[in-house]
Amino acid sequence: MRRLENKIVFITGGNSGIGKAASLEAAREGATIVVADLPKSNYEQTMNEIAALGAKCLFVPIDVSDVNSVKQAINSTVEKFGRLDVAFNNAGIGGVHSGIHDMDEEIWDRLIAVNLTGQFYCVKYELQQFLKQGGGVIVNMSSLGGIKAERGLVPYTVAKHGVMGLTQNIAVQYAAQNIRANAICPYFVDTPLLKAAPPELRQAWIDGTPSKRLARPEEVAKAFLFFASDDSSYCNGTQLILDGGVMA
Repeated sequence: MRRLENKIVFITGGNSGIGKAASLEAAREGATIVVADLPKSNYEQTMNEIAALGAKCLFVPIDVSDVNSVKQAINSTVEKFGRLDVAFNNAGIGGVHSGIHDMDEEIWDRLIAVNLTGQFYCVKYELQQFLKQGGGVIVNMSSLGGIKAERGLVPYTVAKHGVMGLTQNIAVQYAAQNIRANAICPYFVDTPLLKAAPPELRQAWIDGTPSKRLARPEEVAKAFLFFASDDSSYCNGTQLILDGGVMA
């Protein structure tokens, strides 16, 4: 039996990068996929690829920084499929290099709104559904920047540290209700977002890992699959680091 057979899997940022890789991986393992991404996303190709794997799929528009948008996306999922089994809170935006003393307040507000407050909105309404139905699994996207400082990426690392605190609190408060929450902490991943970075910065990231390469989205998707499935049934409130040896 496939590891996510008949599970309803909700993935924010599911139309590209890590989210798309996770959507396809979950589809191969028998899940029904709900791709939640920005309303103007060009999502047809992703949906076609999921369907080609024989999986059911649904696109729902979401802006995780808008609480009403989050509520609607989750409600649409439950209205369509009757339940929600696994939520991958993956949507996020990258940071801008800056000091703390000269940080633009608007940049701070936007990063925190999407990468931390957006995670809170998602888990709040996912938990409400899980409590109604008797359990569920949450996988949150943190970062290596969620467990260590990353020079110059101030609001990004603050938000990702917050994601770790949120994840641990879910585990402590809801484990007895058959709810698990864990986080993935990758180093830089070779996604479309990173491809837009200046070549010299990208090379610095590569040089900064003993593996001398960036992670592939598919590698992060495998970590998601582990946490989403019963393979990790006794993991709760912890993280999986994918860093090519950086922390070593």
